[in-house]
Amino acid sequence: MAIQATSSIYIAKSVSDAVSALTDQGPSAELFAGGTWIMRAPLRQEKERHSYVALSKLPELSVITVSENEISIGSCVTHAELAEALDGLPDMHVLVTAAAKSANPAIRRVATVGGNLSTVKFSAADLVPAMLCLEAEVEFMSEAGIERMPLGDYLHRPAGAARVMTRVILPRSEALSAHARLPLRKAGDYPVAIVSIAVARRADGLIAAARVAVGSVENVARRWQTLESAMSGLALDPHLIAGRAAELLGDFRARDGIEADGWYRLKVLPTLVRRALETITQQ
Repeated sequence: MAIQATSSIYIAKSVSDAVSALTDQGPSAELFAGGTWIMRAPLRQEKERHSYVALSKLPELSVITVSENEISIGSCVTHAELAEALDGLPDMHVLVTAAAKSANPAIRRVATVGGNLSTVKFSAADLVPAMLCLEAEVEFMSEAGIERMPLGDYLHRPAGAARVMTRVILPRSEALSAHARLPLRKAGDYPVAIVSIAVARRADGLIAAARVAVGSVENVARRWQTLESAMSGLALDPHLIAGRAAELLGDFRARDGIEADGWYRLKVLPTLVRRALETITQQ
C-alpha cells in the first residue's frame, strides 16, 4: 500500500536536518523509516500525515556496535539485522528472540528499532519489553541537542516534540534472559501478551536480582517491579515463580481489544512467566 499522493516525503540529509524538517513542518509531519506502521494506517482507520521525513539515507542510524561494556544499536537497524548481529550473545538472548519472532519475516526485514520503540499507539511491540528488562537507554536529537534517557521514561515522553531517535544503548551483564509471547490467530502478527525476563544469580544459584517487563497487556509496556522483588532470593523454579506471578496480577489494568479481552491477557501472564524462566534454566 503506497502513501497517498496528497502526502509529501522529505529525504533528510542528516539527523540535524531531519530535526529541522520536523520543526519546520510542524505537528502534521512524521518520521518515516521502515514504514510498516504507517502503511497500515488505513487499516486502523487512521488518517495519514500530510508530510513525512525519511531517514533511510542516513547510514549512521543503521550501525550496531558491540563492546565489552555496552551495545549501541542505531535506530534504523531492522529487526532481522538486530537478531542476526546479536545472535550468540548470552545476555542478549531476550532481545534476539524478540527481534527474530516479532510479526513475520517480511515485516522483520524492514521494521526498525526506532519505529518499534517510538510508535506510541503500538501496545504489542516486542522490542519494548525486551529492552526494558535489559535496562536500555535511548539517545535522541532535538533542537536542544543530543539527550539520553531510560527507555521507560522515553515511553512516556510528551507527544509532538520534534526529536529523532539516534540509537539505543544496552549495558552488558552476566544475567540470563528470555522472551515469551502469546500470539492468537485473530490477533494477526501481534501477541496479546509478552513477558521478558532477565535474571542474575548468586554463587549459591539463588536469584540475586530479576528484571521483568510486560508488554501488550496495558497500553504501554512496563516493568513488573513487585514480581521482581518477590523473585529476589528464590530458587530459579519456573513453577514456583509463576505461582507468585499469579498472586500479583492485580498490579495490572489490562486493556480490552478486538483480539483479546483484558481478563485473558492477565490469565496467560503466569504461563508466559513460566515459559520464559524455563528457557533461562535451559541456558
